[in-house]
Amino acid sequence: MAAPRRRARTGRGGLGDHFVDRRHRLGLTQSELADLAGVSRSSVQSLESGRATVQLDLVVAIADALGCDLTLTTRGDRAG
Repeated sequence: MAAPRRRARTGRGGLGDHFVDRRHRLGLTQSELADLAGVSRSSVQSLESGRATVQLDLVVAIADALGCDLTLTTRGDRAG
């Protein structure tokens, strides 16, 4: 297994950053994660880079391959 290359992260704290951190902790490359998730490496790259138009089914497949659950939470009552 090849060691994942590490780049400086932007620190935005978004979903992509969480997935990168988890992938690094597991010692996976983007290609290895893509194989585990059954998606293309470019899909993993798009999600990790924070591209705004990533399909939900890809996010779910990658999260599953990383051993992560996705949870929806409410933001609270916005009525004034």
